[in-house]
Amino acid sequence: MAVTVTEAEARKVAFGAFVGTALEWYDFFLFGTAASLVFNRLYFASDDVVVATAGAFASFAVGFLARPLGAVLFGHLGDRIGRRKCLIITVTLIGFVTGAIGLLPTYFSIGVAAPILLTLLRLLQGVAVGGEWGGAVTLAVEHAPKERRGRYAAMPQIGSPIGTLLSSGAFLLVGLLPSESFDSWGWRLPFLAAFPLLYIALWIRRRVEESPLFEQLLREDEVASSPVVDVVRQAFPQLLVGAGSALLGIGGFYLITTFVISYGTATLGMERSLLLTATLVAAAVEIVVLLVGGRLAERFGPGRITLIGGLISALIAFPAFWMIDSTGPALVILGVTLAVACLSIPYAVSGALLTDLFPARLRYSGVALSSNIAGVVSGFVPLMATALLAASGGLSWAPALLLVVIALITAGAGALAPRISLSRDEVVAQKK
Repeated sequence: MAVTVTEAEARKVAFGAFVGTALEWYDFFLFGTAASLVFNRLYFASDDVVVATAGAFASFAVGFLARPLGAVLFGHLGDRIGRRKCLIITVTLIGFVTGAIGLLPTYFSIGVAAPILLTLLRLLQGVAVGGEWGGAVTLAVEHAPKERRGRYAAMPQIGSPIGTLLSSGAFLLVGLLPSESFDSWGWRLPFLAAFPLLYIALWIRRRVEESPLFEQLLREDEVASSPVVDVVRQAFPQLLVGAGSALLGIGGFYLITTFVISYGTATLGMERSLLLTATLVAAAVEIVVLLVGGRLAERFGPGRITLIGGLISALIAFPAFWMIDSTGPALVILGVTLAVACLSIPYAVSGALLTDLFPARLRYSGVALSSNIAGVVSGFVPLMATALLAASGGLSWAPALLLVVIALITAGAGALAPRISLSRDEVVAQKK
């Protein structure tokens, strides 16, 4: 199924995918940061710090539970009516939901309704994100020249650290406010900023053309009637391997950012500004890793890069936590940055690996389901790390060991992926 696309058009589509994904992750990551710094006190109020933190992280995890629903819904629509239409819907939904969180009264104003409404909004966030990334990376890859798919598939990935920079930077700025002002209105400003950012993202996305591969599928009447069902029936091994390959880039990231922010402030007594700064530095370094990783995928293959990245991440897990435990600013920043840089190696090539696993007619569904199966597990990683930390008596070896396990799962998936790929050259069309 050969389709020719100009380099200029491919760049425009990749940029559109990047901008929309950056907004999606900015909105989604805001919740993770706020869960560590705000929601545990203002929405899940409790005299027990652990209970309050667990409640906030549970609401954080709910968003990941909703992601498979978004993957099923938008995967089906994306493989039936088109990638572009679905991406406009997802970016609109998450923008409005995030802004609404910034307007939500706290527990002290409306009681138990506050955490309930917050959790419902988080569910809607999860549905939108569940359909966003799979469509963005699919659209970017299907416009890209075959020999440059690695770098174009990495473009939506760069939206993740940009979203981290924007969300952490926003909280770092409002964190300069006096505590009373921060708690009453300051923390809301990053969420309310989602409204103007949504306008920009929509303007860019509406200028992006539909995937030429999808248009060809329409012309040839090759569109799958039940793409999600077909993925489960015809590509179940690919689905599991894809989920495993994505686990470190998603779950490991939340372990080193969302959990570590809570661990550093509540257990180690560090200033939140230090941990947010560490996250900002790590996100900046991650951008470089993603750019390099995309090109390495073109040369060595995404499966091999995923394997290497998983093994390296497993090796640095304990040293990274030892540096964080030191509470020395330089070592804390280095530990977080090193861990994020290593787990970003497989994340850089995740788009290339997942899109290669599935044929065009099932790609949106396959990619979305794979990444969001990993997302469901990942959403509970901060909660699991918190439980392991409590069980170990507050010692960091437990969350470090969790990072090792996650990294080894991704390494194994990277080794298996090239052997079971269903679509390397866009010539394999999986039939019903």
